[in-house]
Amino acid sequence: MSKKPWGEDGKALDGVKILDFTHVQSGPTCTQLLAWFGADVIKVERPGTGDITRGQLQDVPGADSLYFTMLNHNKRSITLDSKSKQGMAVLERLVKSCDVLVENFAPGALDRMGLTWEHIHALNPRMIVASVKGFGPGPYEDCKVYENVAQCAGGSASTTGFHDGIPLVTGAQIGDSGTGLHLALGIVSALYQRNRTGRGQRVLCAMQDGVLNLCRVKLRDQQRLAHGPLKEYTQYGQGIPFGEATPRAGNDSGGGQPGVILKCKGWETDPNAYIYFITQAPVWEKICDLIGEPEWKTHPDFAKPPARLPRLKQIFERIEQWTMTLSKFDVMNACNELDIPVGPILSMKELAEEPSLRQTGTVVEVDHPTRGKYLSVGNPIKLSDSVTEVARSPLLGEHTDEILSKVLKFTPRQIAEIKASGATGEAPKAPENAIAAE
Repeated sequence: MSKKPWGEDGKALDGVKILDFTHVQSGPTCTQLLAWFGADVIKVERPGTGDITRGQLQDVPGADSLYFTMLNHNKRSITLDSKSKQGMAVLERLVKSCDVLVENFAPGALDRMGLTWEHIHALNPRMIVASVKGFGPGPYEDCKVYENVAQCAGGSASTTGFHDGIPLVTGAQIGDSGTGLHLALGIVSALYQRNRTGRGQRVLCAMQDGVLNLCRVKLRDQQRLAHGPLKEYTQYGQGIPFGEATPRAGNDSGGGQPGVILKCKGWETDPNAYIYFITQAPVWEKICDLIGEPEWKTHPDFAKPPARLPRLKQIFERIEQWTMTLSKFDVMNACNELDIPVGPILSMKELAEEPSLRQTGTVVEVDHPTRGKYLSVGNPIKLSDSVTEVARSPLLGEHTDEILSKVLKFTPRQIAEIKASGATGEAPKAPENAIAAE
């Protein structure tokens, strides 16, 4: 057992080297998480352009976009042209030197580069090859998939929105970032198994699969439909018949407790002056007292959950009369004192300015040499003995020389030959005073 103080004996994934062939969001989410846990993530980028998101949605001219910087913290960047002989030689040496290769190319792209599973495994039998794809094996496995496509194909869109409206995608990136989180778990599991078997393996996360995993309660409800209507859905209380598939449920709770979003004081001018309110059965009597309807505790139309189901509209209208007299935070404080579950609708501005999220490292301020300071999400997973430090994203090719010399052990002459061949392109240097800030 370590004799060092907690949090001062390295990080959870110290010593693990990740060969990062990812771009855009799903793959970088995965590799960033691994980097936060201490893995040495070497991001391979195309000379001159790099990850396409460096230039997408730019808000500061000449600087990497927030799209890129917020997904590539704690990584090193090397530029390589895989189509050149020298570039492929460097890639093969990286394969031999790393523990995990992560990619989210279009189907077949890695094979076309010459890095088939068989070739990779021959170079390094311990290598774990982890991939994000749109679909798993089947009729759609060769299809290209993006965030909203995954949400639609994974069941999220068909169950999001109101029952009389069109399907909707959610603002949460459950297709891209959600699949990246799934892939990170698969990689760590494969690394753990490798301790026992000594060999690598392939890890696949399909975006459709990841979204469906996050929509499991809707698959649950699909099966429940065979045995009758879903009584906790608002449409049941409104007398609207169910079809053959799990319907869109508006803001109903997936746990079966009736819940809606209600207006709070200031809603006329503030688009987020709302609160999510659940009429949970164990606290029903407390709700009645709080809103000034104590007689509902014993009234036959309201006392029991089955009696309340056809009257939910009336009940929530009365609760809203009360919530509209208070701010969403006052409603939250009043309800929390009574263990009544509610959730204020917090805007991105409110979350960005919340001091407690800064203190826990959930929101961090990072200093970047070309764009200056910006806010980013930090590690959502907190380990007591592996403290996360969020370092800025790399400039394109910033660590090319460092990786060639210190990681791959090429001699100065070999490095000169590699660079002269055009395999690495031009690698800009970061200013000496650039600070990786938390």
